[in-house]
Amino acid sequence: MEVTLLGTGGPLGLPRPDCSCAVCAVTLGVAARAATALLVDGTLLLDLTPGAAFAAARAGHSLSGVRQVLLSHPHNGPAVEVPAGLPQPGRVPDGRELTLLTGHRVRALAMDAPGTGYAVTGPDGQRLLYLPPGAAPAGLDETAGTYDMVIGDVVGRPDALARLRLVGAAGPATDVIAVHLDHDVPPGRELRRRLAAAGARAVPDGTTLTVGVYEDVPDVPRRTLVLGGARSGKSVEAERRLEAFPDVLYVATGGTRSGDGEWAARVHAHRERRPGSWRTAETCDLVPILKEDGPPVLIDCLSLWLTDAMDCAKAWDDAEWAGGGERALRARVEELTAAVRESRRTVVAVSNEVGSGIVPVTPSGRRYRDELGRLNAAFATECEHVLLVVAGQALALKG
Repeated sequence: MEVTLLGTGGPLGLPRPDCSCAVCAVTLGVAARAATALLVDGTLLLDLTPGAAFAAARAGHSLSGVRQVLLSHPHNGPAVEVPAGLPQPGRVPDGRELTLLTGHRVRALAMDAPGTGYAVTGPDGQRLLYLPPGAAPAGLDETAGTYDMVIGDVVGRPDALARLRLVGAAGPATDVIAVHLDHDVPPGRELRRRLAAAGARAVPDGTTLTVGVYEDVPDVPRRTLVLGGARSGKSVEAERRLEAFPDVLYVATGGTRSGDGEWAARVHAHRERRPGSWRTAETCDLVPILKEDGPPVLIDCLSLWLTDAMDCAKAWDDAEWAGGGERALRARVEELTAAVRESRRTVVAVSNEVGSGIVPVTPSGRRYRDELGRLNAAFATECEHVLLVVAGQALALKG
């Protein structure tokens, strides 16, 4: 089963008409994307968009063989003139299945937002799932089976991919293609980086893909360290890297700090950002978690873990530090980095980058700065991917 993506952009295309944002300003030429539409084996058209016939011709195809046009959007889309020879666009009711004379079976899936998703099974059994913009499947169960290819709004609804993975509808070899791409993410390297973290990829308009043929599915980095200064966006970046995965364990190392209203507000903001399927553990005992098999784990953050470790080692006192505190802290750090090295889990950790700021005025403050720098360096050595977040922009330092 072949799928030609006549367009891969959002409903208004990319760049959006009359939009002056920074993303639309640089999305030109080959980076531009028409509204998403799929041509399946030349016989099934999913979503009719302006210029579909010309898009098909540019891709080396014709719409003359199309026998069914189905709409996925919550509305019937913009006023589009139906090209001569095409059947009138329609929609399959949720839960119903349509069988084409060509042997394709199309089942309509209910979404958690207005719109219709389509599961297409080819004559030879290949399975494709196409999701509308801004929507995720509702009511999937483990009997759905694994799709060979998923095409959907990975940037806007990464939790849709998480739901599919939870029930086995998307597996390690599922080719995940991001469409409905809008001006939320800059094109090029930043888009590729974000999609790779979710195990997905984007392709240019006009690309023809073969469903069921193994492609170079992006490898999700198993261990990632996200560094940044205060309010740099490092925690948001770390959380974004795991939004497309279910059952994430969020390890908060800062505790609750009873009576600290400002800290409580920060904790609440973090919790509100996390998907509802994530679990939270408030602990600094990271080694047992890393040694266990399980779903991905997000550690936020190593700098607070170090504070606890220095408390336990009594490292703030010069005499205690010289009398064994330094050795005790080094042993804790080595134990942690060894656990990261041996862990079979996907790990994303957050830490502060404080070495470029003001030099602390106290010996204990300078000691903390130095030890955090050493911890970050040791942890980064064990990671395939290291990011530095500055002003909300993630710079890849490794991987």
